[in-house]
Amino acid sequence: MQVLSVSEVNHQIKSLLETTFLQVSVSGEVSNCTHHSSGHIYFTLKDKDSSLKCVMFRGNARNLRFKIEEGMNLQVNGAISVYVPRGEYQLNCTYATPSGIGELTLAYEQLKKEFEKLGYFDKKLPIPKFPKRIALITSSTGAVLHDMLKIASRRWKLTQFTLFDTLVQGEGAKEMIVKNIQHADTLRFDCIVLARGGGSLEDLWAFNERIVVEAIFNAKTPIVSAIGHEPDVVLSDFASSLRAPTPSAAMELLLPDCNEWLLTLDALHSNLEVTFKKILNKKLDKLSQIELLLQKLSPFSKLQRLEEKLQIQNELLISKISHKLAIHSTKLEPFSIKITQKIEQILNIKGNILLALNAKLEAKNPNLQKKGFLKANINGKVIENLKEIDVGSTLILEDCSAKAKVQVLDKTLF
Repeated sequence: MQVLSVSEVNHQIKSLLETTFLQVSVSGEVSNCTHHSSGHIYFTLKDKDSSLKCVMFRGNARNLRFKIEEGMNLQVNGAISVYVPRGEYQLNCTYATPSGIGELTLAYEQLKKEFEKLGYFDKKLPIPKFPKRIALITSSTGAVLHDMLKIASRRWKLTQFTLFDTLVQGEGAKEMIVKNIQHADTLRFDCIVLARGGGSLEDLWAFNERIVVEAIFNAKTPIVSAIGHEPDVVLSDFASSLRAPTPSAAMELLLPDCNEWLLTLDALHSNLEVTFKKILNKKLDKLSQIELLLQKLSPFSKLQRLEEKLQIQNELLISKISHKLAIHSTKLEPFSIKITQKIEQILNIKGNILLALNAKLEAKNPNLQKKGFLKANINGKVIENLKEIDVGSTLILEDCSAKAKVQVLDKTLF
């Protein structure tokens, strides 16, 4: 018998196994699962009686749409290989699908739970009530665009729409969706609408992709997700600010109904008129009250009231003075009689004194009408003293009966 080395035995086993088990399909429960930093996945498939080591290298792992986790039931496809240095064999997995549930369904649930933990579904930006500019991220060739614009034209003609023609299915769709979201987010739209028609989970998968959900979460513009029909729910619905069951419904949710608003404006106008009239009437009543109050408190009214009050006080004063005068007149009447009598008595006495003085004056008065008295003057000047007369002067002598011109011949002084 030929003696073989350990390496030779392991190489022969490797050749035998790898040529015998080129393609196998194995199902079992995942245990000891490790996601290596290199991108490789190491795990063990087991059932109640046995276990099988498995590896899925990075190239194949990248194609998985779900994450292999501990305890998951999988059906894997691949080939048996032998790791010669340790003499161990393992299943080199090329593809894996979950048992009992579809691959996309599982991937959907896993991503949803992960995004919920990351808070991607918590950010909700307010949607403007009257959007002026809306970005439409959808395909230009589908019926979705025509339906949305038709409804928008019927509901509200004041909104401007900008189309970002976008792949919504297949290879490159997720990258294009992200690119257009990021571009539209820089152009200051009032909101962005992601839209596409209905389809299978596979058809709508682009809107479940991580990069799409992250782009929605990072956007500063509110985003409306309008993907598929009513039963279709994608992860972009949860990450967006608003989920519309259909693209057409998105227009009805976003845009106001012009007919309803016209009716509302008519009602508001009527209510405004009624309210304005009520307010106006109240203000007019208040203004009338203020006007009356101003008239009452105006300087002219106050002056008039003061004049009336003064007039009354004046009449009262005159009445009181008249009354006082009447009282004092009665009291003064006896004194008046006495004063009159006293005055008469004094006048009589003074009159008698005056008569006596007058008699004395008459006795000394050089009256020209008496005999022996003459009036003498020189050149119209009355002579009061004979000392003033010079000898030889010419005098005019005058009495009541005649005038005489005389010449002084001699003068003797006493």
